[in-house]
Amino acid sequence: MVFHELADKLKDKVRDLYGGEDDDDTRSTSSSSDNEDNEDMNEDDLVESLESNCTGRKKALFIGINYTGTKAELRGCINDVQNISSYMFNNWGFQPSNSVILTDDQPGLSGQPTRHNILKAMDWLVHKARPNDSLFLHYSGHGSHTKDQTGDEADGQDETIVPVDYTKAGMITDDELYDHLVKPLRKGVRLTVIFDCCHSGTILDLPFTYNCDGDVEVHTPRRGRFHALFDQVKLAAGAAIQGNAGAAVTYSATGLACLVRPPKTGEEPEEELARRKAALSTEADVLSFSGCQDSQTSADANIGGQATGALSYALIKALNENPNITFIDLLASMRQFMKRGYSQIPQLSSGRVVNLETPFFL
Repeated sequence: MVFHELADKLKDKVRDLYGGEDDDDTRSTSSSSDNEDNEDMNEDDLVESLESNCTGRKKALFIGINYTGTKAELRGCINDVQNISSYMFNNWGFQPSNSVILTDDQPGLSGQPTRHNILKAMDWLVHKARPNDSLFLHYSGHGSHTKDQTGDEADGQDETIVPVDYTKAGMITDDELYDHLVKPLRKGVRLTVIFDCCHSGTILDLPFTYNCDGDVEVHTPRRGRFHALFDQVKLAAGAAIQGNAGAAVTYSATGLACLVRPPKTGEEPEEELARRKAALSTEADVLSFSGCQDSQTSADANIGGQATGALSYALIKALNENPNITFIDLLASMRQFMKRGYSQIPQLSSGRVVNLETPFFL
């Protein structure tokens, strides 16, 4: 098949996927509005059950950084690690022997929350994860943002966490967090993450954010679309090399579907909803509770005479008061606690559109 014939078939395939003519109104690559990255989706047609039943291996990573002796010093982050890890060990079957704790009060370099050690520990956490494994990560420390270097953020800023050696080694961006924590995971694995830090709303670059009514806001990171496109291009190239022109056209069209916004023509067919979901979703069950929205700060508080992060405290409080609490009610409980004197609004996001009306479990 010559190139122009392949191109014509690809054009026809894209038109079949979306219908209508090839007009610019159907394309999300336009710079007319950053709001095109947030779309209304009929989540009732997309909701799935959590794949992992968390009966497999349990691994945990706890990171607490007080930045002791620096101008950026905090007081409660190491306490947060002690409180959260104790709760996980006593209530959810996690064990010190299968956990890593990085805090900046430990002697020696190996336990320090340096950039190198944090990324290495994250790689350890997700390494060879299998279906029904339950992975848990808790981070308490500074969160920040930096100029987006890849053009994948609508606000022009990458959210970051701040290692203890950030002045020399640099911060860890949301892109890096996604690549080390989310991207390696496969279907059936659960990763639950707690980010008790500033500017943490979308710090894991997950596509779906929930409110307390269970309604979902869909955020389409440009990086997600381009990663999906790249994967399909690789498949198309392999099919073309093998002489399978039909498969090459299909893979190429599916890749372009990650970049082309479907026309708004009322209710979308089930296959189109499924296609959009697949382009956005992670394979694994990834759930992230963050201390605040991207534009907000998270409090380093003093509660009951102990320095602590407000989110970490609110999480344990809610779970202790109601062991059978649902994921959505847990979010609501933490938000209600914050209204007592904190301006931050905790966030819950996920890698897939999942049913969070089920009881919280790890």
